[in-house]
Amino acid sequence: MLFRALADSVLVLHLLFIVFVLAGGLLAFRWPRLVWVHLPAALWGAAIEAAGWICPLTPLENHFRQFAGEAGYAGGFIEHYLLAIVYPAGLTREIQMGLGFAVLALNLLVYGVWWLRRRRAG
Repeated sequence: MLFRALADSVLVLHLLFIVFVLAGGLLAFRWPRLVWVHLPAALWGAAIEAAGWICPLTPLENHFRQFAGEAGYAGGFIEHYLLAIVYPAGLTREIQMGLGFAVLALNLLVYGVWWLRRRRAG
């Protein structure tokens, strides 16, 4: 029971991290110092996707699931949990790279607007 709870906690943390990578730049409009936390997270998230690496949270979740007597899974978080929702036909390397670059483009847009607003206000 403990290991399943730990695995589920890692899963929730992983999902929250992905949401933060995608939308955390918007929080900088309200809390500008958050930029220094979000930028490294966004770069990490983009690098993981663009390079095709596996996020360290995925093996950690699998480790806890195996200790709980459950089966782990192969591949990454996006492939396992979000693939059926976002890409039912399968996640190709090209799509994965596109996701990484989309994260960068989205955050560049958000930070461009944020920077222009701060520049006009200051």
